[in-house]
Amino acid sequence: MSHVSCLRDARRIVVKVGSALVTNEGRGLDPDAIALWGGQIGRLRALGKEVVMVSSGAIAEGIKRLGWPRRPREIHELQAAAAVGQMGLAQVYESCFRAHGLQTAQVLLTHEDLADRRRYLNARSTLLTLLRLGVVPIINENDTVVTDEIKVGDNDTLGALVTNLIDADALVILTDQSGLYTADPRHDPAAVLLPRVVAGDPVLEGMAGGAGSSIGRGGMITKVLAARRAAHGGASTVVCSGREPDVLVRLAGGESVGTEFVAQTPRLAARKQWLADHLQLRGALRVDAGAGRALREDGKSLLPIGVVEVVGEFERGEVVAILDAEGRELARGLVNYSASDARRIARRPSTEIESLLGFVEEPELIHRDNLVLR
Repeated sequence: MSHVSCLRDARRIVVKVGSALVTNEGRGLDPDAIALWGGQIGRLRALGKEVVMVSSGAIAEGIKRLGWPRRPREIHELQAAAAVGQMGLAQVYESCFRAHGLQTAQVLLTHEDLADRRRYLNARSTLLTLLRLGVVPIINENDTVVTDEIKVGDNDTLGALVTNLIDADALVILTDQSGLYTADPRHDPAAVLLPRVVAGDPVLEGMAGGAGSSIGRGGMITKVLAARRAAHGGASTVVCSGREPDVLVRLAGGESVGTEFVAQTPRLAARKQWLADHLQLRGALRVDAGAGRALREDGKSLLPIGVVEVVGEFERGEVVAILDAEGRELARGLVNYSASDARRIARRPSTEIESLLGFVEEPELIHRDNLVLR
């Protein structure tokens, strides 16, 4: 049964465009294709919608400009390709979008920009200011300086992080596939396109295949996981083919195209979105069954007495995971004590914190206001 696209009522939209759509499968940037995106976004703007683009293509453009026959594996060569390609990416977007009366701004992000609370807020403020000024931000991961330790990993994930960062209403992931199928349609002729699913349903991950292109880093699995991440902030996601004519305009008109991943969770507060979007954690606190129930069912804070193990090394104020007895992540949050202090007060009541440490920061290891369930 047909349904109305989530983009019809969305005011703020993040659009992620894959490498294959902007680079002709790696043969350099395609100004004609990018101009078409500019025309569609101009029409969305005329409808009163704010749009942020997350665009792949910098490394692919750099590879072409450097004359390399294939994507390199060495990190310093990838960084060099990104540095060359980002120049071309910014130039093409600026010229193609200007032809449709749109002003653009290039924004390069790393995981550190989104993991550090101050930098997170700075990035959020910058993007919201650009939108208020009528500018279309063009976002990419800063591959020129990125390392494995600070890497977001792929632009599908980056799109979801940006969606939550700016409180967007919807995320659109444009790819060279029509959407999510019950199986990989390249190998299974009986595979059926799923028009509407619930974001975060674990069954969907089993349906997602591997990467379909030697140029991009993603695949359907990264899109399914990105939709789940965006749903943490209350945003629905559409995954569809970017080769569909006027696909963004049709979605904005309410037409159902591709697969819509419906968010069924309420929008999280800004701080909790930031916590939920952490890709790399400093450590973990393993809790007993009683503490787990208090967190999940009663909305309680995490007290030292419920912690049975402290994993890793971290300082006060860093983000850590909260694990159940089987090692599954129940929640994550800002911890009030360092790992060494947490080990000294674990399994003890809060009334003994001062006698054990000589001071009391807070009676909780993690306060409920600084905690988000997974």
